[in-house]
Amino acid sequence: MSISQDIAPLLPYLRRFSRALNGSQRSGDAYLTAALEYLVEEISAFDRTISPKLALYKLYLDVWSATHVVGVVDEEASSFDRNLVALSPRIRQAFLLSATEGFTVDEIATVMGIESTRVAALLARGAQDIAQELATRVLIIEDEPLIAMDLESIVEDLGHQVVGVARAKRQAVALAAERKPELILADIQLADGSSGIDAVNEILSVTSKPVIFITGHPSIYLGSGAHRPEPAFLLQKPFSPEAVRAAVSQALFFDRRAHAAA
Repeated sequence: MSISQDIAPLLPYLRRFSRALNGSQRSGDAYLTAALEYLVEEISAFDRTISPKLALYKLYLDVWSATHVVGVVDEEASSFDRNLVALSPRIRQAFLLSATEGFTVDEIATVMGIESTRVAALLARGAQDIAQELATRVLIIEDEPLIAMDLESIVEDLGHQVVGVARAKRQAVALAAERKPELILADIQLADGSSGIDAVNEILSVTSKPVIFITGHPSIYLGSGAHRPEPAFLLQKPFSPEAVRAAVSQALFFDRRAHAAA
């Protein structure tokens, strides 16, 4: 199969990544065009020893890194994208390759041409920086006190304000109405036998908020016949602090981008 046939289905995804990386449609499309023009001129730059997707993104970042001017932001960029572009280029690349494109740490290392340990460090820093940039009000719905305390500590270390911790559906709905959280972290099975999914759905019937479900029984969430809010993130217990930080940053990132584009 030719390179053009390999990359054609991938171009819409690379275009999305390019726009997010550069902060605007105009700049993103300009860099994508430059990368494709370079590929036409230097076909040998396309690495055939790795998958076409990795090779395409690698070539794009090689061109981007060689031509990008640090600190220059398109006038069309939203305030949110301006803040994102203000992050260091390496952190921005790693975070977006993970958050928007779903690459693994090893895949990101291949695309960026660095060690996997370096990627992990960049992702951790990116989650911290982006969370601080998007500091917000958080409601935790969790019936196990020690887990609730862990989540509260992780969230507050990121710079967010925990506005309440609920152990049951009725309490969660009441706290949400009173304290107006902008992000919800919710267990699925609550102390009184109620459902975290039902609690979240009732809260979201009034206003849309990003949600992260944290559960020891992901099959209950995935197999539940109940209406599930989308999009929502799902973390499995036992969780690592790094996983929670990444999920919080990604949930807020996609929520803010959606509002910026509206």
